[in-house]
Amino acid sequence: MQSYTIGQAARLLGVSPDTARRWADAGRVATHRDEGGRRLINGRDLAAFSVEMGQGAHVEDEEPHTSVRNSFSGIVTAVKLGDVSAQVEIQAGPHRLVSLLTREAVEELGLEVGTRATARVKSTSVHVDRA
Repeated sequence: MQSYTIGQAARLLGVSPDTARRWADAGRVATHRDEGGRRLINGRDLAAFSVEMGQGAHVEDEEPHTSVRNSFSGIVTAVKLGDVSAQVEIQAGPHRLVSLLTREAVEELGLEVGTRATARVKSTSVHVDRA
């Protein structure tokens, strides 16, 4: 299972590293230490926390994204595989994105809950790149 540093988690959640560190210190998200002593967050724990944050987050004064080439870096929070198609959910800060793509693409990209990914939005299509 992939783990993330506090700084990586902060970028995926759309907050500062200080904010992510305070959340970890307060026990809002569990951490563990690697051999070098760095604090890490398990990918599945970060995915669950990002969903929780996204459900409660609403920023009123934020400017809307208007470019047709929007890019949302985040973490995969759900993968539903069918025989041919798949559904992938990504939480990018307060934004939850859902993409329908082929099962083959999901398998080739190695997408699973806790994996870092980027959703690229153009018109009505969402393209997913593994980070």
